[in-house]
Amino acid sequence: MKAVRFALRSFARELRSGEVVVLLLSVALAVAALTAVGFLTDRIGKSVARQANEILAADIRLRSPEPIPPQWRQAAEAHSLDTAETQTFPSVVFAGDESSLTTVKGVSADYPLRGHVRISDRLFSEQYEVDDIPQPGTVWADGALMARLGISVGDTVSVGEADLEVAAVLTYRPDQSIGFASLAPSILVNLGDMPRTGLITEGSRVGYALLVAGEEDAVNSFYDAVEETLPDSVRVRNREDSSGRAGDAADRAERFLSLTAVISVLLSAVAIAMSARRFTHRRMDTVALMKSLGASQRFIITAASVQIVLLGVLGIVIGCAVGFSAEKLITSMLADLFQSDLPDPGLAPVALGSAVALILVIGFAMPALVQLRNTPPLRVLRHDAIPPPPSRLFVAGSSLLAVAALLYSVIGDGRMLLIVLAGMLVISGSLYVVGRGLVVLIGRSRGGVGVAWRYGLANVARRGRDSAVQIVAFGLGLTVLLLLTFVRTELLESWQQSLAEDAPNQFLINIQPQERDSIAAIFEQADIAAPDFVPLVRARMSTINGEDVKTREYPAEDGRWMANREANLSWATTLSDSNELLEGEWWDADYQGPPLVSVEEEAALEMGVGLGDQLNFMIAGQEVELTIASLRRIDWNSFRPNFFMVLSPGALEDYPATYVASLKIDATEKGVLLTLVRAHPTVSVIDLDAILEQVQSIMDKASLAVQAVFVFTLAAGIAVLFAAVQSTIDERRFESAMLRALGARRRTVLAGVLTEFAALGFAAGLLASAGASILAYIIAVNLFELDYDFSPGLWLAGLLGGTLLVCVSGFIAARGAINAPPIDVLRAA
Repeated sequence: MKAVRFALRSFARELRSGEVVVLLLSVALAVAALTAVGFLTDRIGKSVARQANEILAADIRLRSPEPIPPQWRQAAEAHSLDTAETQTFPSVVFAGDESSLTTVKGVSADYPLRGHVRISDRLFSEQYEVDDIPQPGTVWADGALMARLGISVGDTVSVGEADLEVAAVLTYRPDQSIGFASLAPSILVNLGDMPRTGLITEGSRVGYALLVAGEEDAVNSFYDAVEETLPDSVRVRNREDSSGRAGDAADRAERFLSLTAVISVLLSAVAIAMSARRFTHRRMDTVALMKSLGASQRFIITAASVQIVLLGVLGIVIGCAVGFSAEKLITSMLADLFQSDLPDPGLAPVALGSAVALILVIGFAMPALVQLRNTPPLRVLRHDAIPPPPSRLFVAGSSLLAVAALLYSVIGDGRMLLIVLAGMLVISGSLYVVGRGLVVLIGRSRGGVGVAWRYGLANVARRGRDSAVQIVAFGLGLTVLLLLTFVRTELLESWQQSLAEDAPNQFLINIQPQERDSIAAIFEQADIAAPDFVPLVRARMSTINGEDVKTREYPAEDGRWMANREANLSWATTLSDSNELLEGEWWDADYQGPPLVSVEEEAALEMGVGLGDQLNFMIAGQEVELTIASLRRIDWNSFRPNFFMVLSPGALEDYPATYVASLKIDATEKGVLLTLVRAHPTVSVIDLDAILEQVQSIMDKASLAVQAVFVFTLAAGIAVLFAAVQSTIDERRFESAMLRALGARRRTVLAGVLTEFAALGFAAGLLASAGASILAYIIAVNLFELDYDFSPGLWLAGLLGGTLLVCVSGFIAARGAINAPPIDVLRAA
């Protein structure tokens, strides 16, 4: 208790005297950065996830061939969740003497729970969002259906026994399919009108769905409550198991945010480590005096530990307040840039920031406390009596364990953790080794320059190990700043460029073989390049290596769905530009042998098949045996016709096939689509513009998040630079006083200090540029699957920016030591 009381009294005095301000500010800045990053990533991450859920029109969707049981809705209401229902089935719609196969979708009042329906007032005109559904007695009809039937807004269509007015053109609904399964255009009907149609009777093939949305924890609790009661026929979908492009974009966005959080944590760790080192050296004289007066090592270590914990707690309080305020300011500035309000943040960032700060303080201060405990009483008389430092293995081990534990708690991504942490360790080691070499080189080459330069370079050489440590600190700070300044921009640009500017925005489906020439002519007459027509054959897999697909065991549940679904098969002579061959070989263009098939890599993995395996399909009542010849990776972001299974030429020539095509059409050219559907009413046109906008919106939102988070990471990086300068500030103050007492002018001393920092900054910038380039390449290729080109601008910025930033940081941090009156410094010494 005496040690605790002493620690509290001395801590209060030290706060008043400013002895622990540097370490306190380092901890507070670390917590502020982590808390602000946590709040921001939590809120924007939820917003990104919520927007990605638009592909389901809900957070979770339960689809069933049977009517939705009341207890499912009751369970959702018990968890305070919003619900909506849909009923989907194919039917023939009539308009006078004209008719067309249509997908009828009945929706309840709250549909959709996520996203918005878009409509227009006439065919191929400007579309806009609406927050309601068709009024009773009306429908919203797909433009392709209206073109086939030759009707306009205001006309009437017959849906079963009900005559309904077409109130608008349906251009987009969030959960619309962009695959090849929905060959018919659709209409949106008020669920209250469905009984009037008389189309749903016993035995009707209707797809019923319950849409559920709300807070993430409540949605998960709801699913846990009903999971055991769900029949095998019910298919549950959420964003995580969706194969939509928007889901992929959201996952990549979360990785960007996680990467930024990791960088912030690493910088905070370095800043606290440097500050804890100075804190220890500042307290050695006090500890030596206490030991000479009879204080025990236990008393000393207890008092120091209490003060460290107090520093951490006070830093957490200040940091959380600053972080919360900063997050509020940034989100208010960015609020107008988002399509919807950001969800309220949870308390997890506060808990995480607090835990991280304590782990950092303990992990990096403990080695310093061990050295403090061993301070000899002789230091009262001899200031050069310094306790031996603890084992480097102990220091490195405790620090690494602390950092690894907190990083894993932040991201939960072992692969990212391994890449980033291993990269930073390699960069740190390289910085230290090369830094020691540069120190020796600078020491040998300082002759033949002015006095200020000689003084500055002599400081670098004389400090030796400390200069190398500063190069490591400066280099790490510059590495991550370069990584998030240049690499951040290039990665985001590469990511956004992965959605190519010429990506198709229109799909043509259900093209008959005899219609290809006519369709090509329609586009050519409009000065639009005719698309490539890709064949499509519907089939069902029957066996895999002789095993029935219905009873076979699969490595993943999605593999069972993949094997039992109605498959879309195609054939090709050459490999598509959006496909990459991973294993096996592609067949020759004139291949005439037994039928072969190339399988998409994830589908093969989920079904548990590989090269040489046999897949049997039933096509038009006949069985076809295929041998897997290769595995492919597909770039789904290309938005071109791609297939899980592509067959060799001739394998499907004797079977009925339709064709699909994709192309990009500008808004001013969309009139050709009206000509197309009127000339070929059986061809379905799917407009992908809304889906492309959805993916792009998620990308833009993630970009804004990374831009905002970068502000705090920049502050943490500057804190590292200041902490590195502060680690030698006492020595600099004494040297400056001695030189000025011996007649040196203040300008000469300042020039020498700036020369020292310029040398350290240049060395750190050179090594940081190399480290940032290599780490950026590894991150881009392995974490984001993007191409990365090494940038000369990054090297130039590393050298110039490193020199300038370190010089400015050093000047601001060291000017107090240079300006201090020599007599006061020498008396205190």
